[in-house]
Amino acid sequence: MLPRLVDDSLPRPDVVMVRAGLLAGSEVLKASEALAVRWDLKAAQLWGMSPFGGDPLDALWDKIDPRLFIHAADAGLSPVQAAFRVSYWLPRVGRVAVGTDNPTHLRELVDALRYEADADSLRTYRRLLRQRVQRVGQ
Repeated sequence: MLPRLVDDSLPRPDVVMVRAGLLAGSEVLKASEALAVRWDLKAAQLWGMSPFGGDPLDALWDKIDPRLFIHAADAGLSPVQAAFRVSYWLPRVGRVAVGTDNPTHLRELVDALRYEADADSLRTYRRLLRQRVQRVGQ
């Protein structure tokens, strides 16, 4: 596991980028969180990346509804916005890096920050991810 690879002689980083979002697997989330504990990093020191699995235009985002994980989501919230907002919680990170050359897309993502993730739904999601990994590993 990743935290075991961290030697105490290594300098502690100020910031660590980790894979984040609904498409980050259970093992990735677990490793990110264990690394944060090992280095005593707070959420502000963890930055998420790849919240859409590389492609916010992927048809997947039309087939699933990440708004299920947003508290008091309204009709103005798109699935892509919800997926972006949820990525701050899978794992818990202070910032999320995205790449875009489209100011409209960037504005859409910034607008998503006014919503809050539903912690209960995300706990259930994480539990289901862990159970799936356990079943597959048997």
